[in-house]
Amino acid sequence: MIKESVGSINILSAVKQEKIIINPIVQNVHVHLAAPSMLDNRADADRIRDYLKGKYGRVRIPYNSIRAIPEKCREFNWDFNVLLKKNETGWELLKFFAAQAENKLRKNYGLAVDIGTTTVVVALIDMETGMCLGTSAGYNGQVYFAEDILSRIYFASDHKGLCKLQAAIKETLNALIDDVCSKCCAFNEDITAVTVGANTVMLHFLLGLDTSRISREPYTPVINNTGFLTAEDVGINVHPKGVLYCLPSVGSYIGGDVLAGILVSNMHEREGISLLVDIGTNGEIILGNSDWLVACAGAAGPALEGGVVAFGMRAEVGAIEKVSIKPCGEVVYKVIGDVKPKGICGSGLVDCLSEMLLNGIIDRSGRFTGGADYFTVVPAALSANGQPIVVTQVDVKNILRTKGAVNAAVEVLLEGVGCNIGDIEYFFSAGAFGRFLDIESAVNIGLYPDLPRDRMTQLGNSSLEGARQVLLSIDRLLEAEKIATRITYFELNSSQEFMNKFVGSKFFPHTNLDYYPTVRDRLKEKGL
Repeated sequence: MIKESVGSINILSAVKQEKIIINPIVQNVHVHLAAPSMLDNRADADRIRDYLKGKYGRVRIPYNSIRAIPEKCREFNWDFNVLLKKNETGWELLKFFAAQAENKLRKNYGLAVDIGTTTVVVALIDMETGMCLGTSAGYNGQVYFAEDILSRIYFASDHKGLCKLQAAIKETLNALIDDVCSKCCAFNEDITAVTVGANTVMLHFLLGLDTSRISREPYTPVINNTGFLTAEDVGINVHPKGVLYCLPSVGSYIGGDVLAGILVSNMHEREGISLLVDIGTNGEIILGNSDWLVACAGAAGPALEGGVVAFGMRAEVGAIEKVSIKPCGEVVYKVIGDVKPKGICGSGLVDCLSEMLLNGIIDRSGRFTGGADYFTVVPAALSANGQPIVVTQVDVKNILRTKGAVNAAVEVLLEGVGCNIGDIEYFFSAGAFGRFLDIESAVNIGLYPDLPRDRMTQLGNSSLEGARQVLLSIDRLLEAEKIATRITYFELNSSQEFMNKFVGSKFFPHTNLDYYPTVRDRLKEKGL
């Protein structure tokens, strides 16, 4: 488990790092050649290619490297190391250097990256050992131009806006790279591969691509699978010829971050049916097993991330992250950083709604009982800004819509493949938000299905972990690309069935309490 704190952001990169056979996308290979002679006067470049051919096939040698080969081979006395990077057709020579003992200090680092709409996380990986050397995180600089994805797409409709958003994410990413290199005493130049997990829109912004058609029918991205790019193509501050590989997207709102979740959970290899839910700024839902995979997505997360809640805020210092209500009515809460509270973040909101429901403060329709129109979580005297922190009737309705969108999307997917909730054998929650969300609270309000708890797994930041796995394993990279071709994407924006179910799903935990037997029993015990 890797836990890192940068500024005010707590990062858990992955709850579990799966052990994989290290076969990275950039490899350090020792080459020891016989010097040319009259009996063997093969060309210098061909001599290198022939040496590597047995394991790597025909290796491409770029023009600039060809020019340097004669001098370097003789300087190193035909004993040197080469870095080979993966490309679409095979392998390519990236650089070569002396093999003497003093050059053992030369490292081959990779960078796993999760580009979220709100937060960006990087992990520096030693590609020889697979060890994570350190992480760094910060807010996506695009938030200063627009908070949510749709607002950013609108902002980017003007070319200058697109350029500003691309510059912002590059600046964020490069600052984090400098930070993690500084902390780990590493050189940017020694980072030879970068793998990225990101949603489709964030990927487009990173590459400076037009996003205008993603948000309108027929919802088409410019590209889903970018293949192998180089760092200098985009302007990432690592080795300029280093590999830049982005996990493939599947549709307008199913990106490489979700694909990473499938890869990390291994739901694509399980015989039993799995449900994966990633609720962040958007909500992505995947259903399937080893035979089939279906997916859908929608703007489910803004209310839970504080975007449309009166005292909502991101999960940073001063945010209430946990809430409970005692039988006497006393509110107990936990604040990130152990300071006076400024507001309440997503996990705290879910806890609060759950406790309000179970204590009869709101009814199942989300209406306050007893004539109130708000609930005080923190009185003014105890808050950081001298104002009471409350949850209002409007807040409850907004969260109810978010919850209803998740319910409706899950039902559309289940009915589309002829299954029901009881058929789900494995449930996975992905993303940093899902990692810190209390499962019982999420079930109580209907955000998660009411399944046996031993079937439910919190993956943590599966986008970052998926990026790490494809960085270190070509087999996992190829597996990710196969997964992308298997997914059937349901476009909810044009689904009347989804809208019908969404309208009927605005009850806690659900319109049909039989879907939530444990919550039904809790409410019954409390006479609610």
